[in-house]
Amino acid sequence: MSNKEIILRLSKVLGPYRSKLILAMIGMIFVAGFNAAQAYMVKPLLDEIFVNKDSRLLNILPMALLFVFLIKGVFYFMYSYLLEWVGQCVIRDLRNQVYRHLNRLDLSFFHHNPTGELISRIINDVTLLQGAVSHALIRILRDFVSVIGLLGVIFYMDWRLALMSLVFLPLAAAPIIIFGKKFRRVSTSYQKSVGEATNILHETIGGARIVKAFCMEKQEEKRFSKQIQHLFDTLMMETKYRCLSHPMIEFLGGVAISLIIWFGGMQVLKGTSTMGAFMAFLTALIMLYEPIKGVSKINSTIQSGLAAATRIFSMLDIEANIQDKPEATVLPPFHKSIVFDDVSFSYEPGEPVLKNVALEVRCGEVLAVVGPSGGGKTTLANLLPRFHDVDHGTVRIDGIDVRDVTLHSLRSQMALVTQQTILFNTSVRENISYGSSDCTENDVVMAADAAFALDFIQQLPEGFDTVIGESGARLSGGQRQRISIARAILKNAPILILDEATSALDTESERKVQKALENLMKDRTTIVIAHRLSTIKNADRIIVMRKGRLVEEGTHDQLLQTEGVYYDLHNMQYAV
Repeated sequence: MSNKEIILRLSKVLGPYRSKLILAMIGMIFVAGFNAAQAYMVKPLLDEIFVNKDSRLLNILPMALLFVFLIKGVFYFMYSYLLEWVGQCVIRDLRNQVYRHLNRLDLSFFHHNPTGELISRIINDVTLLQGAVSHALIRILRDFVSVIGLLGVIFYMDWRLALMSLVFLPLAAAPIIIFGKKFRRVSTSYQKSVGEATNILHETIGGARIVKAFCMEKQEEKRFSKQIQHLFDTLMMETKYRCLSHPMIEFLGGVAISLIIWFGGMQVLKGTSTMGAFMAFLTALIMLYEPIKGVSKINSTIQSGLAAATRIFSMLDIEANIQDKPEATVLPPFHKSIVFDDVSFSYEPGEPVLKNVALEVRCGEVLAVVGPSGGGKTTLANLLPRFHDVDHGTVRIDGIDVRDVTLHSLRSQMALVTQQTILFNTSVRENISYGSSDCTENDVVMAADAAFALDFIQQLPEGFDTVIGESGARLSGGQRQRISIARAILKNAPILILDEATSALDTESERKVQKALENLMKDRTTIVIAHRLSTIKNADRIIVMRKGRLVEEGTHDQLLQTEGVYYDLHNMQYAV
C-alpha cells in the first residue's frame, strides 16, 4: 500500500473532524505568522536600537515582542489541543472499526490467524499509528506552516541569499527519504515480531497448566527470550538509522549556514546590506532549518505509523466469506424440518470433510451424531448456523436455504453448548443473560434453576454478582457447563446444538449436567454430537459419521443389531 493510498484512507477517517482541523489550521497560520514576526524583529533591534541609538523604539519593541509571545502562546495551545483531540478521536474510531470488523469475519479467518497476532493489530499497531497521527502529524503540519511564513521573511530580506539557501533544502531532504524506506521496512518487521511475541504470551498464559505439567517452563522461557532478542535487534537497527540521519541533516544544514554567513557577511562589509537585515535573515534561516531537522527525528515514528496503517487497512480490506446477501430475508419461526441436501464441505481445497451428506431432522426430534474422530460431526453442526458455507448442496430450514436469510434471524433461533465452555470474565448474571439483554432478574434465576446451577451460584461469595474469572476459571468444569446450559435455556431458541457437552466431565458432574441438558432439550429440536454413547441411548434417532459420510442411521437398538460401525464403537466403550 502506497503512502498516497494510506493518506487518502486516513483523510476519510478524519472527515467527521474537518471543522476542528480547519480551526487548528487557522491557529497554526497565526503561530507561523508570529514566528516570522519574531525573526523580522531582529532587524529593527540591531539597526534602529543598537546602530542608530533609537531610544523610543527601545521602549516599544520589548512590549511588542511580549505581545507576540502571548498571542502566539494562545494560538499554539488552541491548535495543538485541537490536533491532539482529533488524533485521539481517529485512533479511537480505528480501534472500534478494527474490532467491529473482526467480529464480523467468519471462523475460517480466525483458524488461519493466531490470536496474539490479532491482539497486536488492535493494540500495538493502532498505538504506533497513534504516535504518527497524534504527534508526528501535528508536528509536520505545524512545521510546514511555519516554514511557509519563514520563507516569506527570508525572501523579503534578501532574495539572493534566499535562493542560495533553498539549494540545500533538497539535500537536507535526501537523508529523510533514504532513511524513511529503511524505517518502514524495519518497523514492519518489528510489528510482526510483536505479534509473534504476543501470541507466545497468549499461548503460555492460557496453557499455564500444561506448561507446568510437562515441566516446560525453561523451554517456554527460551522461546520467549529468543523472540524478545529479535525484537531488541530490530529496535537497535531502527535506533542506528535514527541516530545516523539526524547528524547527517545537521551537517548539511551547517554547510548551508556557513556559506550564507560568508556570502551575507561580504554583502554587509560591502555596504549592500545592513547588519540588522543580515541577522534577521540568518535568524529566519536557522528557524527554517529547525523543522527540517525535526522531521529527521520523528521520521521513524512516521514510518512506523505508516507501516502500522498498512497492516490495519489490509485487515480492514479482508472480506468476510459469510455475510448476508443484499436480498436476504428474515427466517420465520422454525416449525417443520432441517434438511441437509447432498452437502459436501472442505476446509482446504481437495480435502473434503463432508461428502454428499443427505439428512432430514424433524421439528422436535432429538438427533444424535456419533462416529470416530475426524468423521465430520462438528463440521456438520457448524453448517447449520452458517459458521461455514457448504461447497456443494444446500442446508434448508423449513425449505429455506440458510444462505438466503439474515445471519441474525438464523442464529437467533439456535442455542449452542460446546465441550469447550466459553464464559467471560464478568459476573454469573452477565454470563447467563449473554445474548438475552431484555431478560428480567427472575428469568435469570429460573434459567439457573432449570440448569441445576442455582444451588452453587447462591453459595458463591456474591451470588449472581460474583465475577467468575477468565473462561470461568473460578468454577469447576461441571459448574461452568451448567452456566452455559443456563445461558442456552434463557435464550429459549427452538433449535439446540450440543457439541460433546459432557465429554470432559467426571461421572458426578456429568450426571448433574445431564439433568440440566434434559431440561434444556424439552420441546426443542436437538442435534447432539456425542462421544459417550451412554448419553444418547434415548435419542429419537442416531446417525453415524465416518470419513465425512453418513454411513448408518437408526435407533440405539437398531444400530446394535446391524453390527456395523456403531456396534464397534459401543463394544470399544463398554469393553472391560
